[in-house]
Amino acid sequence: MTGKYIKLHAEIVNGKCPTCHELTILVGLTPELFRCISCGADLEQHVNGKISYLPALTQTTPLSTIQKLFGYGEEV
Repeated sequence: MTGKYIKLHAEIVNGKCPTCHELTILVGLTPELFRCISCGADLEQHVNGKISYLPALTQTTPLSTIQKLFGYGEEV
């Protein structure tokens, strides 16, 4: 690969992962998607008066993961 370069800019922030509930380092390669280095969960960054990180749900997210995140089947 002579003459071809890839410019990569990673953002590294501290935050609390909602999946593993740890204060950890979050690495972002896009402005809105981050990955927890403790558990590997993909997180979306939302800014609404404060910065919060929520699990990123896609079409390939297993149903068991969604049920675990939102507590389906548990009584309050």
